[in-house]
Amino acid sequence: MAMELVEKKTLLDSVDARTQLAGSNKMEILLFSLGTRETFGINVFKVREVGRTPHITKTPNMPTGVEGLVSLRGNVIPVLSLIKFLDHQDKPAEQGKAMMVAEYSKRTLGFLVHEVDRIISVDWDKVKTPENVLSSNQGLITAITELGNGTLVSLLDVEQILANAFGEAVVVDVAPAQVSEDVSIFFVDDSIVARKKIAEVLDKLGVKHKHATNGVEAWTRLQGLAAHTQQSGGNLRDDVRLILVDAEMPEMDGYVLTKYIKADKRFNGIPVIMHSSLSSEANRAMGQAVGVDAYVAKFDSEILADTLRPLLER
Repeated sequence: MAMELVEKKTLLDSVDARTQLAGSNKMEILLFSLGTRETFGINVFKVREVGRTPHITKTPNMPTGVEGLVSLRGNVIPVLSLIKFLDHQDKPAEQGKAMMVAEYSKRTLGFLVHEVDRIISVDWDKVKTPENVLSSNQGLITAITELGNGTLVSLLDVEQILANAFGEAVVVDVAPAQVSEDVSIFFVDDSIVARKKIAEVLDKLGVKHKHATNGVEAWTRLQGLAAHTQQSGGNLRDDVRLILVDAEMPEMDGYVLTKYIKADKRFNGIPVIMHSSLSSEANRAMGQAVGVDAYVAKFDSEILADTLRPLLER
């Protein structure tokens, strides 16, 4: 099974294969178990390979949930036990028989799981924001989808897990943008920690901001802003100077949201920046295929600010 998954992943690694999914509102999910009754999933684009857990070198002073280090093709990467971040009463005695190697925000990590199942294709509009699981798992489940047999699949907020393990990214001091006080940015991201960090950067740039937590909510609010401006005879760019979108979001992903924005003449002249933990060149190509004006990998506050500033000041 692990070899089949590696072969499937290699196929999806091609730029052409990924670009075909851009704007389709579909995603590929790798299903896995943590040894409990639940089924979990992760975007397969973030997974580089899957295999049996190699020897893990224990090192002192590792954060909670970080089991140690492994050497993988000449690189030393940290290994996290995902089950240790979740609030489960029925944690299995044996944990981490398999390891997923994933890339998040230019960082390669190993995730210990009980076992890996298979890859499925789902529509983003079938992926919903959870309502009742947030409090029980400290907000670590960012979305829920359902398989044909009624099985629920929980998608983990890996950005929040990494923040819990290694601490939140530090937002450095950045030079303010030379803009008027009424300039505003609209951003959308389903991750709580990402929204917090984006807001910190925008505050340091000295620009107002509004936000949404998924693509459908963002498009609804943007349409409302456009309609209001149209009725009042104003210029939408005076209300929204720039739109910052995440790639992966419940109900509507950032690629489809970008397509909608770019197809609506009311948003002409308003740049769309994609800000995502999917940091490979293939994902940049997916963003370009739907018309994003820039692509920024999470999370480097200085690079984000440097990307936004000239677009705000023009």
